[in-house]
Amino acid sequence: MIKAQKTLSIRVDADDYAFLSSLTEAEKANVSGTVRELVRKGRLMLAIEQYRAGRVSLGRAAEIAGMSISETIDLLVEYHIPTNLEFDDYLQSLENARKAW
Repeated sequence: MIKAQKTLSIRVDADDYAFLSSLTEAEKANVSGTVRELVRKGRLMLAIEQYRAGRVSLGRAAEIAGMSISETIDLLVEYHIPTNLEFDDYLQSLENARKAW
């Protein structure tokens, strides 16, 4: 499924522009694709940082990252960040899943 896209015009300093240009060339991509990938990765890192600092819940971190909660848990495991989920949270999730089916 193709997501609707919006056009964004931004100003960047010369160093950032040079970085984008070199990254685009190295990846054999276009600038727009490179910027989209950097935004995607930035969302992941922001979600991880915010969750690690305790500023957001797991659900909010998933929203920031643009992922499901289970994908976000996998991401946190990949970065060796413990989740603050308790056994009761897992039981509640299981009960919610049963109700949904």
